[in-house]
Amino acid sequence: MNTKKINVFIGSDHSGVFLKQYLIENLNSNYLMFDLGVGINVKKSDYPLIAQKVALKVAQNKNSFGIIICGSGNGVLISANKIDSIRCGYGANIFSAKLLRSHNNANMIALGARIIAKEYALEIVKAFLQTPFSNQKRHIERINLISNIEGLKK
Repeated sequence: MNTKKINVFIGSDHSGVFLKQYLIENLNSNYLMFDLGVGINVKKSDYPLIAQKVALKVAQNKNSFGIIICGSGNGVLISANKIDSIRCGYGANIFSAKLLRSHNNANMIALGARIIAKEYALEIVKAFLQTPFSNQKRHIERINLISNIEGLKK
């Protein structure tokens, strides 16, 4: 049995601090959780900087995952996907979280702290982290097409 824990980097802006803390508390027995900010006492923070910090860690650590949280989930999602090799999707529900992994081999998930209840967010994240990539040829080909887009300039 493989007992090696997977690295999960997590970060939020000020609006997602409590959801982030809840996820860490409920996932740290099964994953190596790395809290990349922000702290509970921070009144204001910029979500692009948090998303960048988490995405760079995920990009530098193969086979790791990232969880990023802001008020809507949209700002961190857009920001994270600017980093090469990051495939981040929105964790709207359990089904979409499973598809993010099985079809897109996503390595990050974005959540909206003002949109998703913390208990449901935990179930979404668990589904994301526990779902393997399908390795089906059609999905591999599409991921390669996504990778080819990285680095394109206007």
